[in-house]
Amino acid sequence: MLVQVVRVQGSGPREPGAWMAVFGDGQVGTIGGGHLEWQAATHARAALAGAPLQAQQRHALGPSLGQCCGGVVHLALQAVSATDAPALRTRLTQRHVPLALFGGGHVGQALVRALAPLPFALTWVDSRDEIFPAQVPPQVQCEHSQPVQLAVRDLAPGSAVLIMSFSHAEDLDVLAECLLRQRRAADLRWIGLIGSKSKWASFQHRLRARGFAEAEWANVACPIGLPGIQGKQPAVIAASVAAQLLQVFEL
Repeated sequence: MLVQVVRVQGSGPREPGAWMAVFGDGQVGTIGGGHLEWQAATHARAALAGAPLQAQQRHALGPSLGQCCGGVVHLALQAVSATDAPALRTRLTQRHVPLALFGGGHVGQALVRALAPLPFALTWVDSRDEIFPAQVPPQVQCEHSQPVQLAVRDLAPGSAVLIMSFSHAEDLDVLAECLLRQRRAADLRWIGLIGSKSKWASFQHRLRARGFAEAEWANVACPIGLPGIQGKQPAVIAASVAAQLLQVFEL
């Protein structure tokens, strides 16, 4: 059973478009938690068991729900089956931000895990085709590219790009290809490069030697991640970068 927030009035914290899929023994996604989510999930499970389905629901976020948020939330409930899975997957991922991740190392793998429950459609690229794990989240598409920078040309318009390959030379080649694409089409929404301040200073000299102007790399984020987080463990870097992406795209 698919439960989706279709409209929010007043000060309710839920976002229009938030959804959850409810099964007899579990659920995926969330409509904001609390008593509203519990009540909607309970109704969906009852409908799965044969009770009448109330497909359109209106809930005031007040005392009747044991909440004091204020506002009104409108929900839509829809029964789905296995045959609806492809269309449902397309419908749900259309709201995801396209994101290209260049690099399948420890940080890249930690970042894929951190991004798995978040609204990103991930293209994961590496020049080493044996680097990808056997199982990846459903919104992740693995791509082997040799040379790796060629994959930049086929990215979806509006993509964000994260560069963290095993090699500084590859990082530079991917970044240069991104800047060339920006020069031609200006259709990449954000570019981030893993590295220190000294690495970024070196890259700027190398980019200038390749014919790029400072204005072309001015919007590249390097180092990536939220300021103030000092840990260098892959999971810490991944959490910091995931949080940065949520801020950049206001998700």
